[in-house]
Amino acid sequence: MLELEHGFRVVDVHARVEPDEQRRPRPGLGDPEQLEREMHQAGVVRAVVYPGAREGDYLTANNAVARMSVGRPLVAFARIDGAREPGGGAGSRLRNLAGRGGGDHTTPEDIEQYAYDDRFYGFKLHPGKDGLPTEAVLEQLADVALPVLVHGGEDVPPSAIADELLGYDIPVILAHFGAHPLRVGLMDEAIALLSDHDQLYLDTSVVRYRDPLERAIREHPDRVLFGSGSPHTHPNVAVMEILTLDVPEDAMKKVFSNNAGRVVDPLAPRQF
Repeated sequence: MLELEHGFRVVDVHARVEPDEQRRPRPGLGDPEQLEREMHQAGVVRAVVYPGAREGDYLTANNAVARMSVGRPLVAFARIDGAREPGGGAGSRLRNLAGRGGGDHTTPEDIEQYAYDDRFYGFKLHPGKDGLPTEAVLEQLADVALPVLVHGGEDVPPSAIADELLGYDIPVILAHFGAHPLRVGLMDEAIALLSDHDQLYLDTSVVRYRDPLERAIREHPDRVLFGSGSPHTHPNVAVMEILTLDVPEDAMKKVFSNNAGRVVDPLAPRQF
C-alpha cells in the first residue's frame, strides 16, 4: 500500500502480534516485522501490542511479546485471564462458584509482577475468551493504575463491562466501541457510558461506521483513542477512516495522539 500523507502524529492502542510462529503458521498473521512496516506506511509512530488467545496461562506469550517489542516502536501489554464467567444469570453464577475450566489464572501477584516489570505498560482482557478476573485481581489492577484494554462486543456488552470493571478505579479502554462485530446499538450504549465513567475510554478499532465515530468524538473528544485492530485491519485503512470524518482538526489530534498519551505513558511524545 502507498504511504499516507497526513501530518498528524498517530499512535495506536490496539494491535495484536503473534509470538508463537509454530502455532500460527500463516504468514503475516500478527507478524511484528509486518506490523512495523504497515505502521510506517500509515504514519503510526508507536503501537500497543498484546498476544492472541491461548490455552493455559499467558506468561510465556506475554514475555515473548515483550521481547519482540525491544528495539521496535511497540508497547507491550500483558494479556490476563480469570476464572469467572461474564454475566449475571443463575447459570453464570453457578459456573463462577465451580470455577471456569482448569489450570492457572491470573493472580494479584501476577498483576503486581507485570506492573513493576519495566517491559509492560498495561493489560489486555478478553472476557468472552478468557473469563473475568477475581475481585482480588481487580483490586490489584486498581492499585497499580495501569490501563486495561478490554474486548467488548456481543459476548460481553458495554453494560456488562460497566458492571464488572468500572466500579474499580481502573483506566479501561473499551475496544471496538464495545460493539464487536459492528453492533450499532452497543456502540450507542458505550458512548452513553462515557458521561458517567471518567476512567472509561473507547478505541476506534474496527468500528467502521461514521455516525457513532463522529458523535463520540464531538461529544467526548478527550475519551476516544485511535486503534487500528491490526492484523485484521491494515493501519492505513484504519487511519484513513478517521481522516475522512467530519470533526475538528483539534479533536482529530486528540484521537490520534493526545488522548492515548494521557492514558498509556509510552505513547506520549518523548521529552528531550
